[in-house]
Amino acid sequence: MPGHHPARSRRAAERKGDVRERAILDTCEALLAHKGYDAMTVGDIAQGAGITRGALYFYYGSKQEVVTALVARTVEHLWERSRATAEADEPRRAIAAAMQRTVELWNEHGLVMRTAIDLSLTVPEIGELWNHTADLFIAAITAVLERAGIQAGTAPDQAPAMARALCWMIERTFYHASQESREKLQDASATCEHIWLTSAGLTT
Repeated sequence: MPGHHPARSRRAAERKGDVRERAILDTCEALLAHKGYDAMTVGDIAQGAGITRGALYFYYGSKQEVVTALVARTVEHLWERSRATAEADEPRRAIAAAMQRTVELWNEHGLVMRTAIDLSLTVPEIGELWNHTADLFIAAITAVLERAGIQAGTAPDQAPAMARALCWMIERTFYHASQESREKLQDASATCEHIWLTSAGLTT
């Protein structure tokens, strides 16, 4: 057909789909703040995104799937911001940068992070996402500890075990601090940074 460009049409449709998915996830995040996970419905999400329920089901099969996708987007942002930490040369600078990025993300998306933690034991997809993200951060923390001179190995006082403990300590600390205030998040960051530096033998 003259003037018809299938590839261009597909690209336009894909861009429209991306915009709709973004609107759905943004609406879901806003509704988590205003209504909470249990109270919000698929209808609420569709209405907030400016689409019909039927259109929403084209992208996601349930409210749970929408929240899972929102968590996936958020942890991807978390890892994108922190990925360079494992490659930084100087451990002190790497630790400070990692904690600053963690504060920023919890300030921006703390409610999504808390929802992911709350649902990780009951929604397998979210639990898998969260644990996979934790494994990435444990590997990054391990690399920083090893660069600081902590030995690799499986003993409790060696880098991998220490990194695992640090990762889950940071998660718990920020989870509770984010329910209070931005100031508490800064305090949490300072505490976790000090403990991480101490574990790496970098406080003297």
